Amino acid sequence: MDNLKETGGAAVLPTEVVNQVVAVPAAATVSKFDPARLRVSQSFGELVATRKVLTSVPVTKPNKQQWVRVHPEVGYRESFALIEEKESRTMYLVEPSLVYELSEEVIYVTLHTAMTREGTVFLWPVRLPDADGRPNSWYDSAREAAAEAVNRWVRVVANMSTGGYDHWIAPGTLAEPEWPATSYSELLSIAFKGGRFIDTLDHPLVSRLKGVK
Repeated sequence: MDNLKETGGAAVLPTEVVNQVVAVPAAATVSKFDPARLRVSQSFGELVATRKVLTSVPVTKPNKQQWVRVHPEVGYRESFALIEEKESRTMYLVEPSLVYELSEEVIYVTLHTAMTREGTVFLWPVRLPDADGRPNSWYDSAREAAAEAVNRWVRVVANMSTGGYDHWIAPGTLAEPEWPATSYSELLSIAFKGGRFIDTLDHPLVSRLKGVK
């Protein structure tokens, strides 16, 4: 080779060649939208949280267009004293020791843990029989519908002509509801958070009802 010199049998580069700066191509800039950088692993499901966290549990009757089910475990339905604020239709849970003082305002219900076809969990208040034992077609038909909903998807529709609720059973085979791993106590705490638990006669709602404020 013309630019090589022999030195003791070894070939060396001339000084002028050694001193030359050899340009090395710069590494290609990687685009932030490079698919190879952005694509997810085939095991992406392992990275996604699968537990739905409940932040709201309505206390309400199902509307006539909803298919609903009731939780089959008896520990997910209990009876309580509630007060309904008529203007906003908001339900308040009442501390048992205050029921006598608020007897003119309270209603007695069983709160059934229920779920819609869309997966919304709610507490369905179903009125208990009156203390005098007189039948009430509204209360009785609602209890029948809730009992049916333990095993089947139902729709509950008010029937003004009969003075009660009709319930319709889904004709097809619908998938069973997937109930959240949330205790009944936790459901109650979520449903009645934000001042919706009356544990003192100084509660703002009680004060308004008594005309104090």
